[in-house]
Amino acid sequence: MSDAELSELAAGASVVEFPAGSVVVDYANREPDRVWMVRTGQVTLQAADGAMIDTVGPGGLFGYTPLLTDGDVEFSARTTASSTLLRLPDGLVRERFAKPAGLAYLAASAWNLGTPERPTIAPATDSRPVAELLHGDALVLPPDTSVRDAVVAMTARQVSYALTRLQGGELGIFTDRDLRTRVVAAGVPVDVPIAEVVSAPARTVTVDLTAESVLMEMLECGLRHMPVVTARGEVLGVLEDADLLAASARQSFLVRRAIGLAADPAALQVVGRRVRGMAADLFRNGTKASATSAILSVVVDGMVRRALQLALAESRAPTDGVAWLSLGSVARREAMPSSDVDSALSWRDDLDPAGPDLRALAARVHEILDGCGLPSDSNGAVASSPTFARSRSQWTAAAAGWLDDPLRDRGLILSSLMVDGRVVWGEPSLNAVPAAYRRMRSEHPNALRLQLLNALSERVRARSLRDVLSRRGGTFDLKAHAVTPIVNLARWGGLAADVTSASTPERLHAAADAGALSERDATTLGDVFAMLHRLRMTHQVAQVSAGHPPGDVITMSELSPLNRSLLGDGLREIAAVQRRMKGAGYLLG
Repeated sequence: MSDAELSELAAGASVVEFPAGSVVVDYANREPDRVWMVRTGQVTLQAADGAMIDTVGPGGLFGYTPLLTDGDVEFSARTTASSTLLRLPDGLVRERFAKPAGLAYLAASAWNLGTPERPTIAPATDSRPVAELLHGDALVLPPDTSVRDAVVAMTARQVSYALTRLQGGELGIFTDRDLRTRVVAAGVPVDVPIAEVVSAPARTVTVDLTAESVLMEMLECGLRHMPVVTARGEVLGVLEDADLLAASARQSFLVRRAIGLAADPAALQVVGRRVRGMAADLFRNGTKASATSAILSVVVDGMVRRALQLALAESRAPTDGVAWLSLGSVARREAMPSSDVDSALSWRDDLDPAGPDLRALAARVHEILDGCGLPSDSNGAVASSPTFARSRSQWTAAAAGWLDDPLRDRGLILSSLMVDGRVVWGEPSLNAVPAAYRRMRSEHPNALRLQLLNALSERVRARSLRDVLSRRGGTFDLKAHAVTPIVNLARWGGLAADVTSASTPERLHAAADAGALSERDATTLGDVFAMLHRLRMTHQVAQVSAGHPPGDVITMSELSPLNRSLLGDGLREIAAVQRRMKGAGYLLG
């Protein structure tokens, strides 16, 4: 609203006091014009059978859904504490909500009310196909349906999308984002057909995909809706974020939204301080360790992109022809609360004169991220260093040199970092190193053997563990002495299978398919990696919850007897795989 409209609304509002337990209004009695704002206290919205739909605190509104649907919603509003409420003037409220800005508010708020009949879906912690999560038919409207009628239909169905089939058969989707950007911001009247303002073609997934893979795609693309279709393109239903995540886990979407809205570095740093807590909440509330890491990685990517956008606004550096790469665990989608931020820059060759400005930009990005609680890599793998900021041709030449002589200029170490690289902002084609490392098995077998030799040199600390087990106060570094050997073996296995940027489990699977690793060894390493991932996440979440910096050094006495036994068995399994690989002559050919 404008200031004048807001003043008019405030002047017409009346203040009403309610003791605890009072019924403010019962919308089952068809009172569609009663819209309230909570000033102090708390109000719960209850369905006719007594089930709670929502809780409204200070500053919150309720009653606008019955307003839009002319009272065709049955619930009551009751105070849970002594409360002061503002009753808003009926005519003015109806008038405001009939305008595009009012519809935009409804898009962001009114359609998200839950229903008692809607099942509670657990976090996406398993590999169920998404077909098992669908409930109810999709809302599909004719393409000539007006925006206003679409909003009414969406509100009546309590969904936040509408689908339509466009000329030519492609599927379009209309959501709150389309309402904000294509109707409200564009000044389009609400009586236009939705076919003119839908997003098309709508991104869809097939019915055979797993819940976890769909969740990752939705997070990566910033989507809240995903139509599910058959192989022939028939719509079976629409998944919303609530179908894939329990209420506590929706923080990841909210944090992503807050990141995008951060107007300056200080605002972004406020959001950044929530990131570790978000990951801890996800894990505590049932999301498995791998999914928690993947979600955390996506959120960190969002923080990096926003920090880069804010830094660019202060910089003289070019924006076109540049790519920002994520490295390390975040690039592999395996971030932990303790993970730091590794990065690299690549740019078009004609931008070489801007190299100093681009490295200064990277330094500013990491300065912002440091303030967000996302520290730069402690070993210097950051885009502000000339080693990690080069033109595309320079990266291509460096990769060729590392392949010819991996021991020159720390080529073995740098290539291991760069083959993990994933572009999170800019032109994907500028990421030159992974492409150079494909076909390594056939074209650079000696360099591949050195990768394996390096991986096998990372010995698990089995003897150290036995020493630790005999001393209750002993410590053990889960990352350095257990996880890193698996990650390095998986990276070698991926390169042997012509796979570069990928997660550790994906690389192990590809290595088995290509015959670089036996199925038995790949499965063993994958199982041990999952166990270690869970132990690390459990340990770090406990540290975050206690207000301590997260890390990987555990005190063995903190582990349960079962986890101590699992850790010991896991280390012996890794060592056995390493022995089998050496005995089978992997280093010879």
